[in-house]
Amino acid sequence: MVSGGKMTKALALCRAFHAAGHRVVLVESARYRFTGHRFSRSVDAFHTIPDAGSPDYADALEAIARTEGVDVYVPVCSPASSVADARAKKQLEQVCEVVHLDADRLELVDDKFRFARAAAEAGLGVPDTHLVTDAQQVLDHDFSGATRPYILKSIAYDPVHRLDLTRLPFPGMESFVRSLPISEANPWILQEFVEGTEYCTHSTVRDGRLTVYCCCESSAFQVNYDHVEHPGIRAWVDTFVGEAGLTGQVSLDFIVDGHDEVLAIECNPRTHSAITLLHDHPGVAAAYLEDDPDAEVVVPTAASRPTYWTYHEAWRLLAERGRRERLRVLREGTDAIFAWDDPLPFFVTHHVQVPWLLLRSLIEGRPWLRVDFNIGKLVEAGGD
Repeated sequence: MVSGGKMTKALALCRAFHAAGHRVVLVESARYRFTGHRFSRSVDAFHTIPDAGSPDYADALEAIARTEGVDVYVPVCSPASSVADARAKKQLEQVCEVVHLDADRLELVDDKFRFARAAAEAGLGVPDTHLVTDAQQVLDHDFSGATRPYILKSIAYDPVHRLDLTRLPFPGMESFVRSLPISEANPWILQEFVEGTEYCTHSTVRDGRLTVYCCCESSAFQVNYDHVEHPGIRAWVDTFVGEAGLTGQVSLDFIVDGHDEVLAIECNPRTHSAITLLHDHPGVAAAYLEDDPDAEVVVPTAASRPTYWTYHEAWRLLAERGRRERLRVLREGTDAIFAWDDPLPFFVTHHVQVPWLLLRSLIEGRPWLRVDFNIGKLVEAGGD
């Protein structure tokens, strides 16, 4: 059983499991019941479930698991559902295996401050990080000895402020700092801002051992993936997941500074869209479902084509400069959703799922920030 049915990464896993001969059950909340991925030939059954915040969430997952005879549940979490899946894990393990972090481990890595502290205690590189529960703490912070600027980041997922990289300190910053929703109930971090190259990674882990790994250069709005080898990042990931004894899926973000020092920015305890790079790898299903300590880590092959989303590339061709680069992406890569032997997800996602969400948003008067075909939704302030 795979959740997060609206997202491309869920489709990628469904296809991998189906190709290995498994029966696949896909689930998603009712709001996204028109997801194009339910029509994939890799999906044998589709069910809607309550929103992650519903008290019936775990019971609904358990009922589907029992009805469908599920052996393994692989959550493909949104930021809103990762905690709910961790809390449901104990209940679901009475029925099936769950490839997700335990609640205590998830709370550790999902908290940007606790994660940075744990990594530093393990001797791993992280930017200087401070917990902030009141705007006055930022205004009182001693920046005099800092060699780098700082930024403010919400510990809870915040689709609006997550892209704000305003450097601190600056004259007259009080109004900016006090405008942010910082409180005891909604803590933030004050973190050193490091100039360098950003990377994102996906890791599937079993008992602290990597089974699946991808690494890509990163950007604020990530809709292109191309695997790169960076030994320093791989070593950081190997050490951290081993020290923490993780089992599940984690997405670690890094920055490598001008001195080639690897610093982890944050850890999101869920599947990363970079996993779409494994579209042609035959070992994904076994890496998720089988416990083989001697198996090699599944990484994108040298022949794996980079992934993109056609409609995002089309918009860039029309609206941005650098058309030669966009044409190169289209020529050298492959659409993350489209497959010649499984075309319906592509057509339904773009021509039913997203138009339906736009129409619903218009009818309900709900503002949105952008359309993201990768995660199959409209990005909204306070959204899921």
